[in-house]
Amino acid sequence: MRRLYESLFDRIPVSLVLVVVFAVPGYTQKLAITFDDLPLNGTLPPGVTRAQTAKDVLAILKKRHVPPVYGFINAKKLEGSPDGAEALKLWAAAEPVGNHTYSHMDLETNAAETFERDIEENEPVLELLKAKGDWRWLRYPYLHEGDTVEKRRAIRAYLKTHNYRIAQVTLDWEDYLWNFAYARCAAKSDQKAIAWLRTSYLQTASDFVDLGREQAKLIYGHEINYVLLLHLGAFSSTILPDALDLLKKKGFKLVTLEEAQSDPIYDGDPDVGLHDAGTFLDQWMLVKQIKVPPHSDKPYKELESLCQ
Repeated sequence: MRRLYESLFDRIPVSLVLVVVFAVPGYTQKLAITFDDLPLNGTLPPGVTRAQTAKDVLAILKKRHVPPVYGFINAKKLEGSPDGAEALKLWAAAEPVGNHTYSHMDLETNAAETFERDIEENEPVLELLKAKGDWRWLRYPYLHEGDTVEKRRAIRAYLKTHNYRIAQVTLDWEDYLWNFAYARCAAKSDQKAIAWLRTSYLQTASDFVDLGREQAKLIYGHEINYVLLLHLGAFSSTILPDALDLLKKKGFKLVTLEEAQSDPIYDGDPDVGLHDAGTFLDQWMLVKQIKVPPHSDKPYKELESLCQ
């Protein structure tokens, strides 16, 4: 009987075995959470500080036992801002940090050499913070990796020479859009508007997580380890517990950035110039000319007009 089972198993296609494994209840997909634009993205409601925002988010991450979360820093935001400096100290005492360039520079509108200098100018602050982990991770501002292949290759060569790794993004719902609207609505104590912000945020997050997972399957034929982009801002501590619940409901297991990017797919490179291409998956969709699945739009106009 055992030989019969072994014989039958040998005849089952590997693809079918993978389908069965991925369909087993309780199977979890790995995901790393990262935060950009430290010490702050967007504006704050009256009476709220950068330090308090960072402290509140850190408390949630600790309470929920989230693995180390990289915060990507723009040191220029520290100029004349003791509050910003305190926020970064708080983050670095608890979580790792990485390089987001000094001034949040857009590679598409600057020469490669200028962009390299902006990376270097950010490094003294990263060293002084003495944060946990390796700070030689670069997150491209705006996720722009070069509008020409020459720029793309030049920066990647520079990063390799200087022992940097690229912190890619494979899930993103532009959460920063809610930070600006929340600051305005909180200033007006508009609870109805804030309730709408919460609902619209979670719906958009759910839709674009699903979209990213569909993209991965279209590109690679299977799911991958994901890296999620969030921004540290006014709405972060208010919505983060619900966002973490959503990720858990979607079947994700939270891991470190290093573990997520141990997935071989992150070794790939589209190796083309792209304009405003988006996530790593968006880039591959363009290069491979794969049609993006139908999905809902983000509420840009509603968020821009809310509480104005």
